[in-house]
Amino acid sequence: MPSEPLSQKEIEDRLRELPGWAFEDDRIIRTYRLGTHFAASALVSHIASVQEELNHHSDLTLGYNTVRLSVNSHDAGGVVTETDFALAERVESLAPAHGAS
Repeated sequence: MPSEPLSQKEIEDRLRELPGWAFEDDRIIRTYRLGTHFAASALVSHIASVQEELNHHSDLTLGYNTVRLSVNSHDAGGVVTETDFALAERVESLAPAHGAS
């Protein structure tokens, strides 16, 4: 069963609870900066594990010392849903352990 799209106001309200995240092109996005490429790679691996657990996957980009997530719900037609925020909150909770800012 597809997730229900969130309204623009709901998205804005939820983003206030997630500093560093933004809404752009029907997605919520965040770029993390890390101290090294190895730390960035470890964060990507950890995020991938969470995505498998939630069965919800983002576009995940690894740079030298950056990790960028771009999240929306394909099953809802490519819009932002509660599931996207659940993933963002999980990533926010694990990122500091990797030294991400």
